This record gives sequence, C-alpha cells and structure tokens, in this order.
Amino acid sequence: MLRVASRFLGLLLVALLASGRASAADVGYIRDAEIESTLRTFYTPILQAAGLEPTAVHIYIVNDPTLNSFVAGGQNIFINTGTIMRSETPNQLIGIVAHETGHIAGGHLIRSEEAMKSATIKTIIAMVLGAGAAVASHNAGAAGAAMIGAEGVGMRSFLSFSVAQEANADQAALRFLDKTHQSARGLLEFFEILEGQEVLSGMHQAPYLRTHPLTTQRIEYVRQHVEQSPYSNIADSSAWVELHKRMKAKLIAFLYPPSQALPQFPETDMSVSARYGRAVAYYRIPELKKALDLIDGLIRQEPNNPYFHELKGQMLFENGRVGEAVAPYREAVRLAPDVALLRIELAQVEIETGDNSLNGDALANLKSAAQYESRNADTWHFLAIAYGRAGDMGNSALSLAEEAMANGDKAQAKGQAQRALKLLPVGSQAHLRAEDIQMEAERKE
Repeated sequence: MLRVASRFLGLLLVALLASGRASAADVGYIRDAEIESTLRTFYTPILQAAGLEPTAVHIYIVNDPTLNSFVAGGQNIFINTGTIMRSETPNQLIGIVAHETGHIAGGHLIRSEEAMKSATIKTIIAMVLGAGAAVASHNAGAAGAAMIGAEGVGMRSFLSFSVAQEANADQAALRFLDKTHQSARGLLEFFEILEGQEVLSGMHQAPYLRTHPLTTQRIEYVRQHVEQSPYSNIADSSAWVELHKRMKAKLIAFLYPPSQALPQFPETDMSVSARYGRAVAYYRIPELKKALDLIDGLIRQEPNNPYFHELKGQMLFENGRVGEAVAPYREAVRLAPDVALLRIELAQVEIETGDNSLNGDALANLKSAAQYESRNADTWHFLAIAYGRAGDMGNSALSLAEEAMANGDKAQAKGQAQRALKLLPVGSQAHLRAEDIQMEAERKE
C-alpha cells in the first residue's frame, strides 16, 4: 500500500507533479511493504558484507523526483523516488547503497550523529530538502527557514562529505560488491549519469552532487575496478530484474497522474509489471472495475503474492467497500505474517469497519507490528483507538504518547504520558514506559 508517511496511514499518496516541485514541508517519505521488501532483498548482502546488522540499518524512500541519496541520523539511508525510477537495473541501486554504506562503515557520520539522532525522520528530510533548495537558489534566507522548519536541529554541513571521504566510501563500496560477487558497473553508470549534470546550475543540478563531490579521479578509479574485477560481467538475476520492474511500475503508477502513467503500460504489454502498473493507474482514475479485473488476474497467476492481495484490499477500502477489504488484507497477512506494515493496514481496515467483533484482531495485529514499527506514528495512532474501544484508557493514553514521540511532539507526548500514569497500574511495564516517555519528553524540551 504505497503511502506518504503521515499521521493517518489511510492518507493516499497524492502526486505533486501537477503543481511543480513540492517544498520541503510538502514532501514526505513513502512507506510501502512491497518496495521496502524489494530494497531489503537488494541491499542485505551489501550490509552484511560491511559487517552491519541489516535489521539495524533503516532505508527510507523520499518522495522527491530528483537524483539523490544520503545517510543521516545514525544508520539511516535515504533514497529518492527519482533515483529509483531513473535506475535501469537493480545493480545501479545496489551500487548507490554500497557507496552510502561505505559512509556508515567508515564512521563519516560521527560528527553529526549527536545532532541528528534525536530528530524525527520527517525533520531530517525537511531539513535536507530545505537546505538543498537554499543551496541551489543561493538564498541565505531559505537556509534559515529550513533550519527553523527542522525544529532547530541546526544547519551544519552534516551531509557534506570531503573528496577524501567520498573516495574512501567508493573503495569500501567496491570491496562490498566484490565480497558479494556483484558487479560495480551499476555504480559506474550512476557516476556517469551524475557527471553529465555537473555543468548544470545549482537549481537544475542533481542534489546528490551538492553533498557528494564527484571528481574525474573517482570516476576513473571505479572504471578501472570494473575493468579488472572478475565480477564485472555478472548480471542481475532474472528474479531481481522482475522485482525491479514491478517496483518501478508501482512508483510510476502511484506518483504520476494516471494520464501520464497509463501510456507507459500499453494494453498490448501483458507482462506482470505492466498489468500491475495499469491496475494501479485505473484504480486512481478511478475505474474500479478495470482495476479489480486486472488485480484479480494477477492474483490468479500468483495466488501466493501477498502484495497483489494487499493492493486489492486497498482498492476496495479506498472506494468505500471497507467490509470487503478485510478478506484480501487478511490473506496478505497470512502469506507474509512477518511484514509489520501489512498488519497495520489490516488493523486499520478492521477498525474502520466499525465492527467491534474485529477489534480484538486489530489489537493483536497492532501489538505484533509495534515490535518492528515502534517509530511509526500510525502504529500507535491505531493502537490508541483499539485500546480505547476495548475500554483500556491507560494503554490508549500511552499509545497516544508514543504517537506524539514518533511525531516529535514533545508537549503532547508529555501530556499523554502524565495522563497514562494516572490510569495505569503503578509498577507495571506500561507505567514504567509512560515514566520513560515523560522524562524523555522533558529532556528534549
């Protein structure tokens, strides 16, 4: 279920292209279980080769059409939708993340970690995009606004790396790629794309170049490695190529206006990725019958694909057929029980039905999801509702406090934590957690 991260998981992703480039405040990050799973499949071998625990590294998809990726706030890798859609192969994306992983493994973020680790993901993205716009426009006032908009995190050069650090990250990336028997050709191709943008003015230049200085020496170093490495001609597996096609089709269909998306998936193209893209585009028009016919056909072809069932549930839910949406979402969760985002989506639908007999299942799904999505404000928002309907006002207040912390709202978190402390049994785990939130909120204030 492709969505911009927001307070309500049910907020549909709205394309921003019709009104031109969005401001930093308008652009969020995308949560989609299928795309995140695809990226994890691509990147896990690289993270392991770097000696990092894959579950400890978070990859966020920024809803921005420009070419960019960056690391910030600890072990967080951010990659723009524009970078994904511009990529032609999985290997190109893998090369980009291998480079960013090199920054993490090389400790290049230590100087900024303290300044950023307590910031919310939305704050980091707003600051980066605001600062980038200011640099491009040479507008100091915009830089100041970006700093204020990012809640005073401070506009230091926390994302700017020296040429030496860039070279070190390149070398690390090449080691990781060789260690996993993957080609470095994708990284070279990405650098060659960026090389063509260096002559552009700041306003039109890829944001990546503003924080990752690219030199001829760096490009030549990677090119020489490609010429010498025994793995340079190893192609992406057919399975990974298919995953990449579906990921791009989904992004195009959701992010572009349907009138622009549909021509990219002509009716004569009967590939899975093209039919997937058409299904999403028709759903967004909305031409629900065509969309459902397409997704039902895909489900018949791949009945064990949880994300096809998920999309069918989303189509029904967003068109007011809430009760009918429960079954496909339940099937998606049955097929992928460890994907927390699917459980959150199912719980939302169960809550929205208004059927109190489903509240217990919604609560169980949300409790399970909270183990993996504790930084997701939507998890806690729906938990607060489910606990409230169950008459557990103490845990409902605690969930609202957790939601506020995830959103960076310290005053709200403190108030809800204090309310929870009055309702929860003294000495219970929930009571102790409420105390922790209260202290943490006061410290951040």
